[in-house]
Order: sequence, then C-alpha cells, then structure tokens
Amino acid sequence: MPTNTLALITGASGGIGKELAHLHAQAGGDLVLVARRGDLLAELAEELQTKYQITATPIALDLITPNAVEHLTSMLKAKNLAPTVLINNAGFGAVNLFEDTDLDIYRAMIQLNMQVLTELCHHFLTIWHGNTPQGHILNVASVAGFMPGPYQAVYFATKNYVLALSEALAYEWRGRGVAISALCPGPVDTGFATAANATSAKGFKKMANVSMIAKRGYAGMLRGQPVIIPELPNRIIRRIVSLFPRTLLLKIVADMMRPQ
Repeated sequence: MPTNTLALITGASGGIGKELAHLHAQAGGDLVLVARRGDLLAELAEELQTKYQITATPIALDLITPNAVEHLTSMLKAKNLAPTVLINNAGFGAVNLFEDTDLDIYRAMIQLNMQVLTELCHHFLTIWHGNTPQGHILNVASVAGFMPGPYQAVYFATKNYVLALSEALAYEWRGRGVAISALCPGPVDTGFATAANATSAKGFKKMANVSMIAKRGYAGMLRGQPVIIPELPNRIIRRIVSLFPRTLLLKIVADMMRPQ
C-alpha cells in the first residue's frame, strides 16, 4: 500500500474498524474515520495523528439516518478528500427469535449492513471507473454469510448478501485496478456479542482476537484476496458446509446461536 493512500473506514470508533485504522496509519496512510460516536472518533483521530504522523479526519455520522451516504459523500467533496481505499466495517446484529425482535431493528440492520455498504461501493466504483486507480474495497462480512442462521436470521442473511456482492464485484473488476475483498471472520471479541444480546450463546463462548482478525484482513485486502477467512477452523467450515444436509446444518447453527 503506497504511503499517503487515503482510506475511508466506517464503524471506525471501535472493534475491527479501529484496528484497521491503526494498521493503515502505521503503513503511512491517511484516514477518513466515520462512526456515530463523535467523541471516540475525535480521540482516535488525535491518537493516530500523534502516533503515526498521518492525517485523520473524523466524521461523526449515523449512517442509518436518511440520505446519510449522500451527506457523507458531499462532505468528502467539500473537504477535497478522495479515498482510494474503502473499508465497509459498520454493521450490527441481534440474537432472538425472529418475531421477538422489533421490526425497526431489522430495518436498521438491513439499512446499515446492506444498503449503506452498497451505496458506498457504488459511489466509489463509479468515481474510480475509467480512472484506473490502484484502489481497494474491504467489506466486512462474516463466516455467517456461508449459511442460514436460526436466532440471527436477518443478520446471517445480510452477511450472505455482503459476501455475494463482494465476490461478484471482485469478478467484475478483475484487471481493472480495484481489488474487492470480503472479510469473513467468526465471532470476534469486539463488543458485538454484548450489543447483539448473544453472550449466552455457545457460538460466542470463544471469540477471536480483534487485532489478529484486523491484521489478516488488512493483509488479505492488500493481496487482493476476494474472500478472506482469518481463522483456520472457519476455512475448514467453509469447505465442508456445502456437504452437510441442510437440515443438519440448520440444527448445528441453531444450537450454536440459541440464547441459553
């Protein structure tokens, strides 16, 4: 990754997004940091600038609000910021029986996990088309994208969308200057499980280290790897999941995701 490459990271105030921001800054790249929590963003931007001598621009914005992507892209234009790296990290989930979760939560989940990500990909690929930059898009999906997910039905479905979209775009952009990747970790120690009310589920009893996931995701992005599965057990799961009878797969996932 060239020095001074500008990366835009959504969901940058914590978890994988924050770790990716450190990695990009450490490599000498500038940053646009986007998240709801303006105070945390400002602290992170100051820390990165002091530690790595780069420029970090914080933009406090709730991406679920109407026309959020248009507002964000207008701010980038006004500030004369032209990223050539896009990291779509913002997203959330919820663990429960489908009908026991409020529909507004699902609307917000679909908006953030799918629509915002799609709009940002479309915005930057439209700009980059014909300009042949050496660009990168990293969409944070999940190993959940390879299977259906009882008790996280909508979340798993959104990650399936992110994975499928990323793979299709990676194919379309082969040899055209932009590499598109999907990062597909298993449960990661980021606070996601607490926010999703999932801490009691078996699948969240052992979670991967966020720093390790970010490092492998960032390295895979630089290599132009279309699908990045950071953990060996999940790479094995991806290989064998299609061999499982669908009813058995559903039973296994349900047992792992069911709140205890």
